[in-house]
Amino acid sequence: MTTNVGTLDRALRAVLGVVLLYLAFASGLPLFDGALFKYGAALIGIVMLVVAAVRVCPLYSIIGIKTCRT
Repeated sequence: MTTNVGTLDRALRAVLGVVLLYLAFASGLPLFDGALFKYGAALIGIVMLVVAAVRVCPLYSIIGIKTCRT
């Protein structure tokens, strides 16, 4: 698997992942009391963090997008 996630994209995904996990489990907002939004946000947050960590986005690979310089 070749790297296809650049530095800025990686940072934004990491921030978004942390924010989604915070909203799902620690925010106390009524929207995230329901299981669908709580676990949906948690799943998306985890996926964002994993993609930021490994620098490979499967969707980018399918579409043919690269946000990195190499």
